[in-house]
Amino acid sequence: QVQLVESGGGLVQAGGSLRLSCAASGRTFSHYTMGWFRQAPGKERELVSEINWAASNTYYIDSVQGRFTISRDNAKRMVYLQMNSLKPEDTAVYYCGVKPGAQYTNWGQGTQVTVSS
Repeated sequence: QVQLVESGGGLVQAGGSLRLSCAASGRTFSHYTMGWFRQAPGKERELVSEINWAASNTYYIDSVQGRFTISRDNAKRMVYLQMNSLKPEDTAVYYCGVKPGAQYTNWGQGTQVTVSS
């Protein structure tokens, strides 16, 4: 089973940038699709972005398209989320998830992102 640890969250002003990192353990990390989720207070967790094993396909929800960029380094077992032009509505706990098959099966502990207006 892949274990995940997120980092890089923090407090930033609107318009600023953050880069989230997700460190993964497990030999088969490079075989799996990886994703970034977020959960704001009082809301359900939502998939923000995902990237396939070869980094040849990516997905973004409409609200972050053009502002966020997902990437991965399979050799380092890392997944990243570069977040630019941050908005207060991006405030949430961000989680890294792994999808070995059709569904996501586990997530890290999360990292808090707070965007002030």
